[in-house]
Amino acid sequence: MEKTVTMLFGTVGTPISTPKKPGGSIGAIQTLKELKLGALELGWVQSVRVTEAKCAEIKKTASDCTIQLSVHAPYYINLNANDEEWPKSRQRLMDAAHYGNLAGASDIIFHPGSYFERPAEDVLKIAIPRLADCVTELRKAGNPVILRPETMGKSAMLGSFEDTLTMSKAIDGVLPCLDFAHLHSRPGDGSVNSSDEWKIMIEAYAKTIGTASLKRLHIHLSGIEYSTKGEKNHLPIRESDLNIQQLLETLKNTGCAGRILCESPILEEDAQFMSELWKSL
Repeated sequence: MEKTVTMLFGTVGTPISTPKKPGGSIGAIQTLKELKLGALELGWVQSVRVTEAKCAEIKKTASDCTIQLSVHAPYYINLNANDEEWPKSRQRLMDAAHYGNLAGASDIIFHPGSYFERPAEDVLKIAIPRLADCVTELRKAGNPVILRPETMGKSAMLGSFEDTLTMSKAIDGVLPCLDFAHLHSRPGDGSVNSSDEWKIMIEAYAKTIGTASLKRLHIHLSGIEYSTKGEKNHLPIRESDLNIQQLLETLKNTGCAGRILCESPILEEDAQFMSELWKSL
């Protein structure tokens, strides 16, 4: 996997300013290059409907434009699904990994599911063997993608910071997708919004998964509206109370690198804003 030594910025899904032709993933990659951004997370969030030929075209275009790719797998994945539902969840994740690899993506981001009101430690006993089995099958097929469970914005969801670290420590080939807007909204009290809190997380990340992992972080960022129950919806960064400048300063000062993908309603505008902010630090 290509080692990143800086922070690349981009969007989750196709930039809003992408022209209708060629449109789609190809247009998105070309638009990001024009905007001087460096990464795209392909938004396959409803289902994976892409041909092998289209994947080859995406891979070549990304290579030509030097855009790094990841995939956001379909939303309907739940590592804690019942025995009847799990095979469908598993297939969605495996399809995203198979076609994502063909398209040149290095990382597959997914929502890990729900606790269904059960304790996290009980749910992880189910989730970890299932996820490990997915990685085993991918490696047997020669597929090197990293599976990244995303930190989730509601406390009822599997995907606390600790959950993602536990999964990553247990399984080689699994690393977190750190959504700092979700981490801020999850407690519902305005916390996880200071340099001190983020430093504790970064130290825990390095201690659990290794210092080298800080050089290939995969981060989602946006503004966020939340209640006491957690995330409500994404906002433009400057309309939110998330302390974006301090967050970027903390990441830079702790030697973090990798990719930051914007999920705000003004995708590429906020991605460029963050990129400029990063350069100015």
